[in-house]
Amino acid sequence: MSAPHRTKDFWLGALRGEEAAFRAAVSEPVFAEPVPSCPDWTIRDLVAHLGTIYRRQRARVVRGVTSKPEGAEPVAVPEDDAAMLPWFDEGYAALLHTLETIDPEMPAWNWTVQPQKAIFWHRRMAHETAIHRWDAQVAVGLPEPIPQALAVDGIDEVLDSWLPGGRRLGPVDRTGVIRLDASDADNRWAVRVRNEGITLLDIDSWFDAEPDAQAAAIGSASDLLLALYGRIPLSTLEIQGDPTLVSTLRTG
Repeated sequence: MSAPHRTKDFWLGALRGEEAAFRAAVSEPVFAEPVPSCPDWTIRDLVAHLGTIYRRQRARVVRGVTSKPEGAEPVAVPEDDAAMLPWFDEGYAALLHTLETIDPEMPAWNWTVQPQKAIFWHRRMAHETAIHRWDAQVAVGLPEPIPQALAVDGIDEVLDSWLPGGRRLGPVDRTGVIRLDASDADNRWAVRVRNEGITLLDIDSWFDAEPDAQAAAIGSASDLLLALYGRIPLSTLEIQGDPTLVSTLRTG
């Protein structure tokens, strides 16, 4: 089964916790450290990226319209290292205040097949922060898993938003059914790929009617999510059947 419907409060709680963990991992003395999971980036680049994302998405969500923005809003990143963390904190505080106070049903553009409502960005910012928190912790040698409930919802987001929204990085010349099993949670998914097409199947109906998949990946919810994002190798998971079929679900 997949995750139950999550709420604004769930995603805000996740955002607060993940940002606090991100902020604890980064500091000016470690700005030059490379980020192994983001090739060619340093921790300073990671701070700049997330601080820029916070400002851009806040600007987009308050527009109150579903039309696509005309290009990316320019964001000035400080050149002085000493100004970076205050700049980051300011961007996060503004985003958090907006997401706390905005009506989640308010019209808001997004790039996926999901409803064009502000609640999309509560979820997206929680997961954006969680993935980059993990990136930052890897860079300083102290990675912690994505919390189970958030990781389960993150897998849902990959399958119901990222891949249908055109953010698929895996091969698009394969056909078959892939099963994902979270070994530490009562959650499983089945996905059918037909070359560039992808369908998230109703798991209970599929298991009753067609229990065999051409490939399966089994691991903790955190490891499944990190593997889908290319943060850890697919070989970290228990792979059954064709591993190249599992790789069709890669995003990032």
